[in-house]
Amino acid sequence: MRLSTRNQLTGTIVEVNLGAVMATVKVRLDGGEQIVTSSITKDAAEDLGLAVGQAATVLIKSTEVAIGVE
Repeated sequence: MRLSTRNQLTGTIVEVNLGAVMATVKVRLDGGEQIVTSSITKDAAEDLGLAVGQAATVLIKSTEVAIGVE
């Protein structure tokens, strides 16, 4: 599959939490200890068969990046 999304980060799923409607999935990026968290529908997580230890690619498509400090 070819995608237009340029920000593609590979890693390993380290946590999958299924809620009633939504799921959160944590992916540890290759080459370090950085973790990216994604919120997706529970149906999507189940359809993809997401599981801890599975290789995954995080696709990031955004028109805005925000930074906050105190």
